Amino acid sequence: MKVDVYKRPEAGGKFSYLAVPEGRPIPEEATNTDWETASHNVDLDDDHTPVDDLPSQDALRQIDAKGYAISSVNKVRIGPNV
Repeated sequence: MKVDVYKRPEAGGKFSYLAVPEGRPIPEEATNTDWETASHNVDLDDDHTPVDDLPSQDALRQIDAKGYAISSVNKVRIGPNV
């Protein structure tokens, strides 16, 4: 699955990341935050190596459940180029 990745700054110079299926808008419940584009066309699938602190399978489960995946503030990256 291809996803678009957005980021927002958090305390301590860390970032939270939001991944949505490529081409889809940021979900309404997440639009109240100032997300900035981090990366487009990130490859996220079961056979892909885990993407740093957020394993691909966890992100895919979140996308299946709610249409997007979001990292914890303690996790620094969600995509290979982010």
